[in-house]
Amino acid sequence: MNYRKILDNLYINPLDVDETKTLEYLREVFEFHFQRTPYWKKIAETLKPNFDDIFQGNLKNVFENIFNSGLAVDEDFLRNNWLEFVPTNYQGRIRFYQSSGTTRERAIGHWDRHYLKVLHIYLRQALDKIYGLDEIYNEEHQMRAIAHGPYGWYQDEISKLVWSYGGILYFIGMETDGLKKVYAEQGLEAALKILDPLVKYTKRVMEKDRINLVRSAPPIMTLFEPYSETIETAIISGVGINHEFFEILSQKFENTTLIPLYGYYLFGDLVGIHKGSEFWYYPNYPFTLIFPLKNEEDEYCIVKHGERGRVGIIVARPEILVIKFEDETAIRAPPEGPFKWDGFGNPQRNRG
Repeated sequence: MNYRKILDNLYINPLDVDETKTLEYLREVFEFHFQRTPYWKKIAETLKPNFDDIFQGNLKNVFENIFNSGLAVDEDFLRNNWLEFVPTNYQGRIRFYQSSGTTRERAIGHWDRHYLKVLHIYLRQALDKIYGLDEIYNEEHQMRAIAHGPYGWYQDEISKLVWSYGGILYFIGMETDGLKKVYAEQGLEAALKILDPLVKYTKRVMEKDRINLVRSAPPIMTLFEPYSETIETAIISGVGINHEFFEILSQKFENTTLIPLYGYYLFGDLVGIHKGSEFWYYPNYPFTLIFPLKNEEDEYCIVKHGERGRVGIIVARPEILVIKFEDETAIRAPPEGPFKWDGFGNPQRNRG
């Protein structure tokens, strides 16, 4: 199983991946990992899942079947045994990345180098279709960007995205370990004290260069308020994204396009849409599947549109297969904009 075949045959248009192809791809990934990956080989021996039974019905049926087959990975096991999820003798080029650690202890996950290409194609097409970034930044008007965040996949992702528009990027790394807890319990001033180098160098760049795109987290957007007239686009992810925050931000950045993203170390960023008073995010099919679930009579089922449930995630790629519950709830969102599949909205994470 390799990315060349996937990119040539399946991922020609990431916003037009149909359900049949998603199901075919998903089963192929499952069969590959249950034969080649240490953790899943053990699960195959103990649980003996029947793929003919699991992969019956439509995508939502299959998603429910997977979680009802007891295949969800324990969060603590995943954090402490990440090497068991690497396929034996995998031929791709793998890099290990860490989660940001803002909410809880850092986890480690791996990406094939080709997944960055996959992720970039999805992000670029979604951002252009929804927010028209390709109409803002071009040969006549260069993107000049500054991005805050942890080193790792995030730096690679934002760099590739900015360069694809012919832009230039200042990347200012930040220490995020435990940051959300500090911000929630001690406030913005305590959080910014931890981020003192970031604050210092951000101000230095903003004073010297004419930045027109920023990528940051909600609490740090205060640093850009003195330069709001020149900032055309603000990409924001992390704790604090809600309707009230965006309303306040839109008043301070009147001529700025505000874009919400949902970031996660196992799959990168997902593009969000501000829909009324809610934020809806759409997974990168077929590599990432997300549905809110509820438990009824000892069986998991996907909630109805508009209902809230516990977030279930399937990350299915040649280099990694992870099935897990996130320590988070969200509402189920219907297809919107260029996306032909369901999303999830207004995620609320428990801090641990």
